[in-house]
Amino acid sequence: MRLLISLVVAASVAFPAEPYFPPPDSQGGWRTLKSAAEIRNTGGLDIDRLDQAFRYAQMTSQHGGIVVVRHGYLVYEKYFGKAHRESHPDMASIGKAYASIAVGIALAEKKSAIPDGLEQKVFNATYLPEALPLADPRKADIKLGHLLSMSSGMRESGSQTFVRGVVVPTDAPPRPTQRQDQDQAALTTPLWTSPGEGYTYSSQSTHVATIVLRHLVGMELQRYLDEKLAKPMGYGVWGYALHRNGTTLPHTPGGGSIAVRATDAVRFAYLLLHNGRWGKQQLVPTDYIAMCAKPSSYNPHSPFSLMFEVNQDGHVIGAPKDAFFKSGAGGSALYVVPSLDLAIYKMASSDAQLAPELTGLPITYPVNGSRDDWKPGPHTQFHDGPIGGDDGVRRLLEMVVAAVVK
Repeated sequence: MRLLISLVVAASVAFPAEPYFPPPDSQGGWRTLKSAAEIRNTGGLDIDRLDQAFRYAQMTSQHGGIVVVRHGYLVYEKYFGKAHRESHPDMASIGKAYASIAVGIALAEKKSAIPDGLEQKVFNATYLPEALPLADPRKADIKLGHLLSMSSGMRESGSQTFVRGVVVPTDAPPRPTQRQDQDQAALTTPLWTSPGEGYTYSSQSTHVATIVLRHLVGMELQRYLDEKLAKPMGYGVWGYALHRNGTTLPHTPGGGSIAVRATDAVRFAYLLLHNGRWGKQQLVPTDYIAMCAKPSSYNPHSPFSLMFEVNQDGHVIGAPKDAFFKSGAGGSALYVVPSLDLAIYKMASSDAQLAPELTGLPITYPVNGSRDDWKPGPHTQFHDGPIGGDDGVRRLLEMVVAAVVK
């Protein structure tokens, strides 16, 4: 009997249980924990601290919520204002993370067409013929890795510029003298420095990367994501905020504006937590996820990898150093903390970001108008003004991490 028990224990160590992956929400969705005792004992989280994090989130945006998954359980899901599980807010720059992962999939799938991968220089007739002739010859040296780490040298108005972590003042780039189409506005973005020589946040840089993707895979980013991620992972209705000023964008905006249901958004974080695996499928190359999760050689200027903020330098003091995340305008964010087996979605949006006129997706749930007149302002003794979006994103991560039961 003792021998049998020993063999069973040894087998359980040698062959750990398969990780859990949820079915689509239409088929039951995530397994959940309900009571505070279940959340503590199985999920390893303190419900009172999660509630505290939720109250903090309410201070930082008009509408929003928190979705927390730990050990494969949906342990916390709560919304405020007009936010709801079925909401489709414009998630702003969180879309950049999806764009990066799509490029990672394509680099493996189309390896023969782009053999140098992230090292490939792309402003040429092979990958970006519509960019020629180049107004700035330095663009010929922009690599795909530069575009995906915000170190291409491209800069839009209002963005700060950094070299080796130090802010370097530069003149604002000139505004275009005439209206440009979606792709040309990105391709003609001026450089403030040579590729690789500095960091500045650039939505146009990411869009250029998705123009390259479009040429590689022969379809729009949205369709590619639908085939490679949304369908295999069991997404419900989703899309992009394509409708602007009475017109519809001709191309999926690589710089952001994906619109995904809350419990599907956290599936994306869970996919990254499991190194690109979903069920028995390897949807994203493991090595690409690894590059997203750590500092990038393409960007030695800031803690930003292939469209993710990384914490290896410990700048988010209350979070593990292996945490990585992507935020969006308004204070939304997706977080991955491998050492804690933790995936989080912080929904944050304004009325405008939820508008069906922007996303083309209808509101199918009762709307809560209790925060229609909400305005950011001084909320605690520690803030004499509104809590900034980036501060709110990082602090929320620290607060959820603090809920982990030691």
